[in-house]
Amino acid sequence: MGFKCGIVGLPNVGKSTLFNALTKTAAAQAANYPFCTIEPNTGEVGVPDPRMDKIAAIGKSAQIVPTRITFVDIAGLVRGASKGEGLGNQFLANIREVDAIVHVLRCFESTDITHVEGRVDPVADAETVETELMLADLDSLERRIVPLRKKAAGGDRDAKMLLPIMEGALALLQDGKPARVLEVSREDEAAFQGLTLMTSKPVLYVCNVDEASAATGNAFSARVEEMARRQGARSVVISAAIEAEVAQLPDEEQKEFLDTLGLDEPGLDRLIRTGYELLGLITYFTCGPKETRAWTIVKGTKAPGAAGVIHSDFEKGFIRAQTIAYEDFVACGGEAAAKEAGKARDEGKEYVVQDGDILLFRFNN
Repeated sequence: MGFKCGIVGLPNVGKSTLFNALTKTAAAQAANYPFCTIEPNTGEVGVPDPRMDKIAAIGKSAQIVPTRITFVDIAGLVRGASKGEGLGNQFLANIREVDAIVHVLRCFESTDITHVEGRVDPVADAETVETELMLADLDSLERRIVPLRKKAAGGDRDAKMLLPIMEGALALLQDGKPARVLEVSREDEAAFQGLTLMTSKPVLYVCNVDEASAATGNAFSARVEEMARRQGARSVVISAAIEAEVAQLPDEEQKEFLDTLGLDEPGLDRLIRTGYELLGLITYFTCGPKETRAWTIVKGTKAPGAAGVIHSDFEKGFIRAQTIAYEDFVACGGEAAAKEAGKARDEGKEYVVQDGDILLFRFNN
């Protein structure tokens, strides 16, 4: 189950530095969080989850296999991208292919690095990118809605279902608002996503700050945080320069280096986790002597759907799932003790899998 986050931003905001640090960190931590290069600008990274180490130690697993998330370093955007300026067409095409947008914003002053707009204003930068995406979405919907209205007037059932969704998104864009603020029912969610609107994608703002502000943020990042709060988006504070340094250090030196800066963990770990949460994803685990493995599912997935992530046959032939909550697995010291303590439950087809569940599926071949 693959999920992609596209890293976007104006030129010279630290986007590629962040991506390079991300990929180098992942490569250096290959034992725990494997990384592989799919294309030159794409990296697949393990989601850091300290629960896996405890589960694997208790289960005496030979290997740890984390769940994964893909980051795509998308070509820098410039004003006018919606009209094809710069690498506009490539930029927009790449964004349509991702599940979420990681928007890197420059939150530092520097006389050595010029800003494409000649000033440092992360909120204005965010608005520049958002405006280009809204203009592109607006153009796309305006071209598609006329023939859809004709079909709906002619009695086409699918067109009549889709038309109010498209008209709602169009009205928002015409009012200068992104499509993601449209309230869509669960039944209409698939149709809404089928419109492939770039402004329908969730956004994570990454405040790229100077080294001195890495632990506390600064006035620039505070403005971004407030903007994200108003939008219902997420934000994280990271110093790409620090992350690039951390990526070059051996594991045993990384913590000492971060401690001197007042940081508990690499900022990239927070970025990866927050991106994972942004997509509404949770993790369940399987554990055995061979491996402890994390599996990604959308929050609210029922047991058969969770089984299907492992193999479609598991979902088709699902009988039940032995379920142990993470806290119970750790407190009891493993599966056998959890069973003895009555903490292992057999759940059926209607069970909604919870984050951290340790599952063993029973199914018909």
